[in-house]
Amino acid sequence: MQLIPSNTRFDFVGSRKTALTISLILTLISIGLMVFRGPKMGIDFAGGSLVQVRFKTPTEVETLRQSLRAAGFEAVDIQDMGRDRTDFLIRVPMAADDTESRTKKVTGALQDAFGVDQVEVLRVESVGPRVGETLRSKAIWAVLFSTLMMGVYIWARFEWRYGVGAVIALLHDTIMTIGFLIAFGYEFDLTIVAALLTVVGFSVNDTVIVSDRIRENRRKDRRTSLAELINLSVNETLSRTILTSGTAILVTLSLFLLGGPVIHGFAFALLVGFTVGTYSSIFIAAPVVLYFERAPSAAPEARGRQSAPAARRT
Repeated sequence: MQLIPSNTRFDFVGSRKTALTISLILTLISIGLMVFRGPKMGIDFAGGSLVQVRFKTPTEVETLRQSLRAAGFEAVDIQDMGRDRTDFLIRVPMAADDTESRTKKVTGALQDAFGVDQVEVLRVESVGPRVGETLRSKAIWAVLFSTLMMGVYIWARFEWRYGVGAVIALLHDTIMTIGFLIAFGYEFDLTIVAALLTVVGFSVNDTVIVSDRIRENRRKDRRTSLAELINLSVNETLSRTILTSGTAILVTLSLFLLGGPVIHGFAFALLVGFTVGTYSSIFIAAPVVLYFERAPSAAPEARGRQSAPAARRT
């Protein structure tokens, strides 16, 4: 399916400075959020208990909170899971006593306040503080290691410059996705880590396609500058990029809108990551290769040649 005409010649390389400036600003803002605000850790990483309950009759969040507060639970997080106000997700933070006994106290307090027949416990998850710390450490290493290995793969398959471009693009995508998650107040748990790893895999897929086309075009024509070949290659793969990224983004958008609050964070991370990953494969990964071009005269020569196709179009 050809969405974009085959003779399209958008000047992506000519827009690289604007794109890199925007990316640099957003990346610095994301790093600032990570340093000064910090991610909101979920039960998986911070330790604690998560209890999902269902009431037979509609119940208010504030009534639920007052009942738990009367039982000694001051800092609980309660999330309404449905429109009929019967399903709730209760997060109890880590404490000195073991999380299992705190979970029993929570369910016992709810049954005492509302009646045993009125409350049904659907799900209970408990993570100890040491397990949470271990999971957090392993999650960070998993994301960093997968990013590095993707860069090594690109390096081995193409050239070292493409590998460096891929690693920079993947770090850009991961940092920006984390920044958006922090800005919108999403909790970081194992599902978010799974989403970040999925974003890394998705982003490198687009980078491989563009890099492969650049290498193919360079073998055919060694006299044309690398800047022109990058523009040509991105334009030739544009239909495929729009189709694959567009369908993936539509699916994640549907998950975000219709999937319910349980997967909101996961779907949001994929939505941001897929969008940023598509952008970076065009405006970050390929132009970075240009900066590593060894011939000193390549850049000015490329700029001169980029204006020629634009002039012919007009």
